Amino acid sequence: MVGVQVGAGATSTVPWAALDHAALGLPATTDLPSARALDALVHAAAGVAYLKWFEYRLAAAMHARLVEPFEDEDRRELDAFTRCAATIATTMSVTQGAARTLLTDAVALRDRLPLVAECLRDGVVTPHHIRTIVSRTELIEGQCYAALVDADIARALRRPGSWSPARMETMVDKMVHRRDPDAVRERRDAAKQNREFTVETGRDGMATAMDTRSAEDVAALAEAVRRLAEQVCPKDTRSKAARASDAHYALVTQTEFGCDCDRPITDCRYKNIDLEKFAATAPRIVIHLVTDTTTLDGPVPAPEAERVCRSTQHPARPDMGHSDVPLRPGADPTANAAGAETIAPKPVTTDPVTAEPDTTETVTTETVTTETVATETVAAEPEFSGRPNVTADADRIDTAGAGDNSWRCEKSVGLDTVDGVGFLPGIGTISGAHVRDLAADPRTVIRPLGDGTDTPLPATQPSNPYRPSAALDAYIRARDLFCTWPGCNRPAWDGDLDHITEYDNTHPDRGGRTDATGLGAKCRFHHLLKTFGDFVDDQYPDPTDPSRLIRTITIPDGRTVLGPAFTGHDVHPGLDAIVFGDPPAAGTPKPPPKRAAAERQRPAPRTEQKHARRRQERNRNRLRRVIPPDDTPPPF
Repeated sequence: MVGVQVGAGATSTVPWAALDHAALGLPATTDLPSARALDALVHAAAGVAYLKWFEYRLAAAMHARLVEPFEDEDRRELDAFTRCAATIATTMSVTQGAARTLLTDAVALRDRLPLVAECLRDGVVTPHHIRTIVSRTELIEGQCYAALVDADIARALRRPGSWSPARMETMVDKMVHRRDPDAVRERRDAAKQNREFTVETGRDGMATAMDTRSAEDVAALAEAVRRLAEQVCPKDTRSKAARASDAHYALVTQTEFGCDCDRPITDCRYKNIDLEKFAATAPRIVIHLVTDTTTLDGPVPAPEAERVCRSTQHPARPDMGHSDVPLRPGADPTANAAGAETIAPKPVTTDPVTAEPDTTETVTTETVTTETVATETVAAEPEFSGRPNVTADADRIDTAGAGDNSWRCEKSVGLDTVDGVGFLPGIGTISGAHVRDLAADPRTVIRPLGDGTDTPLPATQPSNPYRPSAALDAYIRARDLFCTWPGCNRPAWDGDLDHITEYDNTHPDRGGRTDATGLGAKCRFHHLLKTFGDFVDDQYPDPTDPSRLIRTITIPDGRTVLGPAFTGHDVHPGLDAIVFGDPPAAGTPKPPPKRAAAERQRPAPRTEQKHARRRQERNRNRLRRVIPPDDTPPPF
């Protein structure tokens, strides 16, 4: 056998470009039509994920050989971990910090998140999301429930759909909060005590000031700064960030702020902004918070099944320690069976507080703190029903030894209570303790979204069937969390509500409906892109779970991309209990204008033709998904 070394720094290097592209599944050339180029791009992205997984495996192997034997007794300043990272940094010509991050992530994926690592290997998650997952799960290191969090995250990653960095952060935080409510509550108390204001001197006569405060205070401050920074004319020469810096300083010191254009004060009314007048006339700052009624009431007893770890990742027998446990006969030594115990949905009936959905509420803060809280009812959140399980885990379940409890950890995970979470747009997931702190603020207004009954809420404004009602508006934004375009991070509360199928004001019976299925949140950019571009979006109830929606975007070359894999339903399952009535029946179409008998009728306007074409394309796409093409030859 001949060994071939590949990569920079190898003694006998074979460049990647010289490898057989066909063996790698890559086209021989990059000069391809756009459709094939996109296919190759998707395949290359999966290859990058696999290579990154392979890189992590190699780094973890180096850690096992060069660091672990000396971890317990190495007290040198340049310890084994530092020297191992230096070896990687020198060989790969990267910084010491980059090498330490690579090594840290590799060990975390190997020891704490093995199922997430498999998602990376299979191309389910991209490498740039791994740092987010690793960093936001650091505090579960060494905990008995770490394997359960790993399985929860891996199950969410394997759902069909797209991810943005903000959705990924929200999902991971949700999983950690679900398994670690006590630690989250303790961290919240510690964080409030550790508020600070620091100043760091920089270069070129500049300095940085940092104020660490509660998320809702910072959100209110950012909104005040943004409003003042916008009080300039189009000829202002500063960047958006520079204007925000000047506005922040003016607010803190109560000094002047104005436009810096070169026009005289008689031509630019923004030359000098009176801060007192601006503050008096500006609308109040309202911050939206989405939570559920059970979170407002406080933690509830956890189901008995979740108080003890049933994981097989670290089985303990009475006569031996964890490190001496032999492998189960026929078991894969590298397999992590931890998630296998947690993949199957747990029956929510075991939890005494998950009976009937309670009311969903919204909290508004009339002042500068928290605003709306769309609430629903999840005490102990159920597993994600109707979603695919982690396939790699499902294959590992050893049914023969399923009843052998000696192979399962019986350690208490300390999960005596279950608490809900809240969602602050632009900030992310916050703990139940944080939610209750905000709810206790006298400036907070709690607005229920629904009355806890099956009575449908109105879907539209009484006088205008095009406009959604306030309840539907809040529901859509709480359900979507962010712009629903794949990869977009803009909060739904800062965007527009878009009719998925274009609303036809001339013939309302032909256009889209103003209801929960017919509306979706989009940021202004993607709303304009959909309206004036050749992108066609669609959304319709999931046949396997009608309370959920399937979203798709069809790009100009005909490729269909799935929408978000994680939505507000996953953060607040009680949103499923909110129902809306049908929008009012379509009105009488507007009669065409009277024309002379001999006058020639012009064809339908381009916009009308475009909307008709899009309706046809959506119908074709749905038929293709519901009725798969039959590729079998005819019976003759």
